[in-house]
Amino acid sequence: MGKNKIVVALGGNALGNNPEEQRELVKETAKPIVDLIEAGNTVIVAHGNGPQVGMINLAMETSSKSKEHTPSMPFPECGAMSQGYIGYHLQNAIREELLNRNMDVPVATIITQVIVDKDDSAFNNPSKPIGSFYSKEEADELSKKGYVMKEDAGRGYRRVVPSPKPKDVAEKETIETLIEKGHVVITVGGGGIPVVKDGNKLIGVPAVIDKDFASSKLAEIIDADYLIILTAVEKIAINYGKPDVKWLDKLSIDEANKYIKEGHFAPGSMLPKVQAAIEFAGSKEGRSALITSLEKAADGILGKTGTRIMI
Repeated sequence: MGKNKIVVALGGNALGNNPEEQRELVKETAKPIVDLIEAGNTVIVAHGNGPQVGMINLAMETSSKSKEHTPSMPFPECGAMSQGYIGYHLQNAIREELLNRNMDVPVATIITQVIVDKDDSAFNNPSKPIGSFYSKEEADELSKKGYVMKEDAGRGYRRVVPSPKPKDVAEKETIETLIEKGHVVITVGGGGIPVVKDGNKLIGVPAVIDKDFASSKLAEIIDADYLIILTAVEKIAINYGKPDVKWLDKLSIDEANKYIKEGHFAPGSMLPKVQAAIEFAGSKEGRSALITSLEKAADGILGKTGTRIMI
């Protein structure tokens, strides 16, 4: 395996439903990541936070309405909190696995702000699922409290918030400096804290950037060779769940766009992963995006599995 600069995008749902479960799961998550590092690659880790930021936000809102009157926490601050505790678990797990293999490589989490356009149309159309799954009856009750609830790929109902597209990464120079020094960097957690520019100020906005789009933008900025978007399946498919399902090894950007138009990829599930892969693969000649499972990431880089998207 050659020495590539790889951005690995972990899904928030793969990190567990509570801190205790997450602490145990990331020990296994760290192993294939360190496999890539041990093979000589430079690895940058991004991750989702949909379940975690929803949990934090709901807990803070509930607490604010209790007799203790705990101050409510703005949504951008909830995103920062999720970045901190997920990064804390990930960096310790990756560090431990590196040391278990006698590899002395520094690991650091960057609390990352991602710049969005204040006029992004997403602010008028909340679509990003966060938090737990609810039944139709539970969702109806939450809707009465002002939450926007939508059905999520046949798995139940979830709260949705605006999901603007990332334009830039505020801490990109810091990230690039650490990469150049040989550090493993955990960044754009949960898609980054969405902020808008106001003169010299960066102002947080109540939204969640899709982690796959943020990972794609980051990979473009740092001139990565690969973007690996991890999911629950080894490859992506057309006609998924049907008798004529077809698992895909390679896709050109034109083919991927054709399948998107035909409606093969579920919104809120595989669709943003394919769209983010297209954006990165199309940003420069020679760049590839790979969609596969965490356990198959190393084999995917070798071309043995996964779905590779390229120009």
